[in-house]
Amino acid sequence: MLAGTLDIHVELEKTIADFKNTEDAVTFSSGYVTNLAAISTIVGRRDIVLCDKYNHASIVDGCLLSGAELKRFRHNDMDHLEDLLKRYSDRSTKLVIVDAVFSMDGDIINLPALVELCRKYGAWLMMDEAHSVGVLGKTGRGIEEHFGMQDCVDVKMGTLSKTIPSVGGYIAGKSGLVNLLKHAARGYVFSAAIPPAQAAAAKASFEVIIDEPDRIEKVQQNARIFIDGLQAIGFDTMSSETAIVPVLCGTDEKAYELVRLCQSQDIFVLPVVSPAVPEGLSRLRATVTAGHSKTQIEHALSVLEIAGKQAGLI
Repeated sequence: MLAGTLDIHVELEKTIADFKNTEDAVTFSSGYVTNLAAISTIVGRRDIVLCDKYNHASIVDGCLLSGAELKRFRHNDMDHLEDLLKRYSDRSTKLVIVDAVFSMDGDIINLPALVELCRKYGAWLMMDEAHSVGVLGKTGRGIEEHFGMQDCVDVKMGTLSKTIPSVGGYIAGKSGLVNLLKHAARGYVFSAAIPPAQAAAAKASFEVIIDEPDRIEKVQQNARIFIDGLQAIGFDTMSSETAIVPVLCGTDEKAYELVRLCQSQDIFVLPVVSPAVPEGLSRLRATVTAGHSKTQIEHALSVLEIAGKQAGLI
């Protein structure tokens, strides 16, 4: 706030605000810090935060740091969320926070139902778009574009280290919100700005998404090919609809075995085991990009099929 903001930071924040169709934006030194700083500034001890059970750890930590009462609703369960909103309807400040695309399952939040409930019960809505920007929507602008909705999310959070291959995070929204965060968010005031080179890289990356929408179409096509292929082989990809594709293994040991077999054939996948996911739901977490060719995806499917049979999963 006092020093360190350069023209490139201002230009990046304007680019983000334009991209997310908001009045303003503010950048932070990491995606984790973004959630930590924003949530702990927006709500406090007399407030309540309602979180999806599968939200990212940075969201949970931000809620705990804020001192607000935290209640978690069952994953993507709008009936359970409504029950909680009814129970705490007397709270003057209610904040609902969800991931747009869930980082371990690859499924998408039910935005239309979520917005309806937030408006009905007077709750603010914060959306973590770490895994949806550059992936969802015709032009990659995220979950609102995916559902054909505009200006329905009050606090738009995202990272600069996923589809935007740099470092940092951002909050986009009303100018009053951004001004509050710049003056009161401890993770902003007491932290250094993004390195200028990384800010320039992030700005250029947003411009690539805007100028080359065929990349968005390609990553969506690749995700569909990969998911369909895995299901045809006999794998359980859970509820994934996006470029994050879980390959359910069950036990931790089976996940490690499948990873070892795939990596021995130069297919880079990683295991996700308890406590990151519930026991019995350990999996591989594969990620598809626009840079993958159809031949590469078919090769990966072939390796996974052989490895799955060797591991006794299919």
